[in-house]
Amino acid sequence: MTRISLEFLINYLDQKCGKNPSAVLVARANITVDDKSPSPFSSVFAIDDPLIVGPELTSEVIGNAQGLWVSTGRDIPTLVAYFDFGFTKGEFNGSSISVFSRNPISETERELAVVGGRGKFRMAKGFAQLKTYFVNVTNGDAIVEYNVTVFHY
Repeated sequence: MTRISLEFLINYLDQKCGKNPSAVLVARANITVDDKSPSPFSSVFAIDDPLIVGPELTSEVIGNAQGLWVSTGRDIPTLVAYFDFGFTKGEFNGSSISVFSRNPISETERELAVVGGRGKFRMAKGFAQLKTYFVNVTNGDAIVEYNVTVFHY
C-alpha cells in the first residue's frame, strides 16, 4: 500500500430558504421556539448541498454534500457536522470523503476532521480547513470553501 497526500478545494452552497432549499430543519427542542436565529441551539438540519468548483452561485456542480448538522453552541455559534462529500464528475466521480467534527462557525479559520471515504478515498484520514465565503445572517444561506488534505491508501 502506498500513502498518498492530496489537497484540493471544494465549495458547498447551503441554502435554507427559497423554493428548493438544500438544508432543511428536521428537529428542534421546545426550549428554542422563540429563538429567531437561522439555526438556534438544538436544531438538527438534513442537507443535500451542491458541491461547486468556485464560490459563485453559477459555478459548475461537481457533486453534493449530504448529511446532518446540529446546532450545539448555546452562547457561541457552533455546529457538529457529519457530511459525506460525494463527487459525481471528474477524476473523483463515484468517490466520497466523510467529515465528522465540531465546527465553530463564528471563527474565521476553522478545521474539521476527515474520518473516512469510499472509492478513490477509501480509508481516508485528514482534515478540512474552512473559510466562509458568503453568509446571509438573516436566513443562514452560506457558501463555504473547504481546503481538504487527505491521506489514503
